[in-house]
Amino acid sequence: MAQQLFGSGAIYATPLVDAAGNTITNPTPVKFLACQDISIDISFDTKMLHGSNQMPLSVARGKGKIAVKAKYGQVNGAHFNNAFFGQTLSTGRDQYVQDNTGSVIPATPFTVTPVVPGAGTWNADMGVRNAQGAPLTRVASAPASGQYSVAAGVYTFAAADTGQTVYIDYRYTVTTGQKIVVGNQLLGSTPMVALDIVIPYAGKSLTWKFPQAVSGKMAMATKLDDFTIPEIDFDVFADVSNNVGTVGISE
Repeated sequence: MAQQLFGSGAIYATPLVDAAGNTITNPTPVKFLACQDISIDISFDTKMLHGSNQMPLSVARGKGKIAVKAKYGQVNGAHFNNAFFGQTLSTGRDQYVQDNTGSVIPATPFTVTPVVPGAGTWNADMGVRNAQGAPLTRVASAPASGQYSVAAGVYTFAAADTGQTVYIDYRYTVTTGQKIVVGNQLLGSTPMVALDIVIPYAGKSLTWKFPQAVSGKMAMATKLDDFTIPEIDFDVFADVSNNVGTVGISE
């Protein structure tokens, strides 16, 4: 008998060691959600022994490599931190307002105070544009026409610009969600994970278990009219028992 495989399957990453080299005693596995595809590439260097004839007398394997790549469509902080950064995941994050509504500059005192969504706190100015999309120039105080100043989320404009519509972008902080402050680690700092991959179909499955792997690349490309599909690459290596992986097959 033989079995067929269909679909992208599922991949799980279980953190083993963080970026500081600490063993994670109670690791939380994470599943890569909306998985689009998984690739497992096993390759070896081959060395050929030749004599005086054209074809080799013998062929032997040299160095080997197992590379795993996954693309997935839904993200959260645990994916990024557990599988790649291995640093500290904390609560709270930055949010951004990209203003497409606009505000009219009022008469005295010529100020606009954007209403921060929810319970957020204004954090930083991200620029002001006029109705034609041209950026206004930020100054420390006493703005002239085409200029603005900002302090603690209050934007002040020139009296000469009263009645004009401006678009204000800014950053604010919220206490929900998650963030990772990515520190500049010493060379050699290497978060480590275990990988589990399962490809089920028609009541059967093919499974791969890699006890130790390291991710050296994570990529994310956005498109104007499509979903963002992050991808992450892993390199597999032998554990303390000198095992690099286990394959399970229903047939």
